[in-house]
Amino acid sequence: MNLALTVLEITAPVFLLAAVGFTWVKVGFEYRIQFVTQLAMTLAVPCLIFTALMKTEADIVALGRLAVAATVSYAAVGMVGWALLAAFGLNLRTYLAPFIFGNTGNLGIPLALFAFGQAGLERAVVLLAVSAVLSFTIGIWLVAGRGAFGKILKEPMIGATLLGALFLWQGWETPTFMTNTLELAGQMAIPMMLITLGVAVARLTPGRVVTAIGLSVVKLVVCALIAWGIASAFALDDTSFGVLVLQISTPVAVTAYLLAEKYGADSESVAGFVVVSTLISIAGLPLLLALLL
Repeated sequence: MNLALTVLEITAPVFLLAAVGFTWVKVGFEYRIQFVTQLAMTLAVPCLIFTALMKTEADIVALGRLAVAATVSYAAVGMVGWALLAAFGLNLRTYLAPFIFGNTGNLGIPLALFAFGQAGLERAVVLLAVSAVLSFTIGIWLVAGRGAFGKILKEPMIGATLLGALFLWQGWETPTFMTNTLELAGQMAIPMMLITLGVAVARLTPGRVVTAIGLSVVKLVVCALIAWGIASAFALDDTSFGVLVLQISTPVAVTAYLLAEKYGADSESVAGFVVVSTLISIAGLPLLLALLL
């Protein structure tokens, strides 16, 4: 009973805020998703990442091990995903990138924070950075046949990650007034990302729902098992273990739909994958958390 209540306390705020965004759109209120997303990804999330890394008490070697474990996890998920999609005759260009990369930002960071506290947040931003780098290179290449390495260098959250890692390594800290300002800006990130997730899901028109249901269940199970095994192989500490499994197992991000739309893949099918995997995660991620706690 206590475990169930703990899981509910962790997951309910996350999905309720997403439901606020979903309901906001459905009742006809305006939501300028492009502006809010730009504000979050250019200002709020970089501030959150930088301050979390700068103030972390985790060893930089441990964070580096987590980053390597995440990279190996994504590679393993990619290989299994490729084999499964090929076996069932599904289009790799449409489904492989969404199968590999989950919603480590909008959904993963809040869940890691509520489940594992500040230490979970610190590790979650490392996973977000790894996911972003791989998404802008391998992810885009899988969809479009070419990567976008140059775009990585222009992403504020990548710069914030590198700068935060430098401050962590050197033991530097910004002046108190600057730290307070950055932390205040970073506090916007989590509620904005969750509400925006709900808005984005509400605006999608899902296609190939039956396929999406099967893939969503398989993705959740495959990702959780692979991440669990790799976390064990790397002998990660309890918090890193939990965050890795949780982040790798998150549902398909809305950015997968945007990439499919931009590069001419089957965006309607990807939209179905996004919507269904997000809905399935409402039940699946709490069960996974119950195993991790």
